[in-house]
Amino acid sequence: MPGPDNIYVLTESISKGVKQGVAITTGLISGVIVHTTLVATGLSLLVFSNDLAYDIMKYAGTAYLLYMAFGAVKEAPLDVNVDVKGQLEPFPRLFKRGFLMNVLNPKVTLFFIVLLPQFVSSDGWSPMYQMFVLGGIFMAVSLLIFSSIAVVSGYSASLIKHPLFWVITKWVKVMVLLALATFLLLSVR
Repeated sequence: MPGPDNIYVLTESISKGVKQGVAITTGLISGVIVHTTLVATGLSLLVFSNDLAYDIMKYAGTAYLLYMAFGAVKEAPLDVNVDVKGQLEPFPRLFKRGFLMNVLNPKVTLFFIVLLPQFVSSDGWSPMYQMFVLGGIFMAVSLLIFSSIAVVSGYSASLIKHPLFWVITKWVKVMVLLALATFLLLSVR
């Protein structure tokens, strides 16, 4: 999903190189463990057992996604100088920053609380184990996506000098956020 974390990996990879973007990615992915654990141990059950709590989360999530889409429409292109590489930071600092960005991102929290439990089956393994497996799959897919962003942006930094890049990026982000907001609004338990 597009968001501040994606943009951060993109800009850090462009301005400081692929290794810096991948270091942030490892922190972002590790933050998923916190969300998975909270949901797997019952937080989502509290939300799904109470109609009012579920509706509040659903509408708050929809409002947040619409707010982000509105913000994306108003975004100006980032001013990133690709000709001068920034000062490199140590891996632990980047890991910590990525981890905190993920854990404190309300979009990830809403996704794990409201959407992910819908894929848990009442048959088979216990719901807690299923949530951990789903969280692991989410981590693997996210690692692939974020690392791809880091590698592609790090090695093709010169493309962002073209204004069309920012126009396309902005409108793709807006469309994805609007689609997610619509999906969340129309979702049923």
